[in-house]
Amino acid sequence: MTTLDHKIDFAVVLSVKNANPNGDPLNGNRPRQNYDGHGEISDVAIKRKIRNRFIDMGEKVFVQSNDYKVDHYKSLKERADAHPELNKASKAKDNETFAKLACEEWIDVRSFGQVFAFKGSDVSVGVRGPVSIHTAISVDPIDITSMQITKSVNSVTGDKKGSDTMGMKHRVDFGLYVFYGSINTQLAEKTGFTKEDAEKLKQALVHLFENDASSARPDGSMEVHHVYWWEHNSKLGQYSSAKVHRSIKIKSKAEAPKSYDDYSIAVDELDGLTVEVLDGK
Repeated sequence: MTTLDHKIDFAVVLSVKNANPNGDPLNGNRPRQNYDGHGEISDVAIKRKIRNRFIDMGEKVFVQSNDYKVDHYKSLKERADAHPELNKASKAKDNETFAKLACEEWIDVRSFGQVFAFKGSDVSVGVRGPVSIHTAISVDPIDITSMQITKSVNSVTGDKKGSDTMGMKHRVDFGLYVFYGSINTQLAEKTGFTKEDAEKLKQALVHLFENDASSARPDGSMEVHHVYWWEHNSKLGQYSSAKVHRSIKIKSKAEAPKSYDDYSIAVDELDGLTVEVLDGK
């Protein structure tokens, strides 16, 4: 495998229709919004979906969620302690070897980085990953619909039927979101992130919402429309990531957009830099 030797920038255009893409636990689990009313999906939520797609590909992932776990370990510490070579490096307090072995073992560690600092552990290691992901922001302000729901069954056995439990469910009626990312070659050299890993990341972005359905995000309610992928010809790149990301121009064709078709998307050409456009699956 060849370590990545050139900078990569990418962008993903996705739509949300009648779904809650990322609830805010501090706001009654309402879809996240900024102060201008634009919808947000946190970078943490996006990375969670990418990790799940890595798992679907058969890759080893360190940070697994409880509902998408493929091994029997109950914590990150258990997963790390189960690796014999990592255990050996930990007891020797060899942070450099520990980080190297962790990057070799798990694709998400060499992609996003990871802090290994667990109670009772002999090491405290921080790995900086080459892949950076921005928060997804909707192109226009979003409308949120809230629905009151009830639970009409007893949670436990009792002499009589319990009173109905009231709750709220929220959804975004429609929103077109965009998020950007980059892959840093200097950090890729340190973690061993390879060209093959970059290709797997690209495919994970294309298939971002497969096997991701829930009551808040029914199948088909979230869709990746395009993945834009720029590969520079050098480690530093011909252009800054900010300039590359600004080359995507998204404009609404309707006063109140209700679907992806109500937008026009164009990409400005940058001399010497080509963009690969992949359609979502």
